[in-house]
Amino acid sequence: MTDWIEHFRAAARGLIVAHVWRGYGSTLFLELGELTPSRRRDESPAAPRGEIGLMIEWSWRIEDQRSVLCGSFSDEEFWALTFGRLVGREVIGLSTFGRLPEILLSLRDGLDVASFMTTEGDPAWTMFDRRAPECIALC
Repeated sequence: MTDWIEHFRAAARGLIVAHVWRGYGSTLFLELGELTPSRRRDESPAAPRGEIGLMIEWSWRIEDQRSVLCGSFSDEEFWALTFGRLVGREVIGLSTFGRLPEILLSLRDGLDVASFMTTEGDPAWTMFDRRAPECIALC
């Protein structure tokens, strides 16, 4: 898995967070780099997709240098404001941490997005590389 983390680290570094959106429940999506329009199976418009994508199904948090700004269990009223703070920021790092690999996306100006599973099972995050005709996914 280390080689794949390095693949995504290199691919994400320097990209800009172009779009942040909420999926089902508290699922968080961050779209990095140039956006491409997308459609659902029924052909209705869907959220645009970035060159690189990060999905954290649940148990995530967004941090600044001193505190947690919001997380998957925060009041949803804080989400939109905090998501907006991520857009336009450059990715400066991507790493995993912990015995069971959690993901940490570090952005310029001290903001971080982290997964952290809080119940039984595996961490619930996935990275997508959509730069080639075939999407590469790591979860």
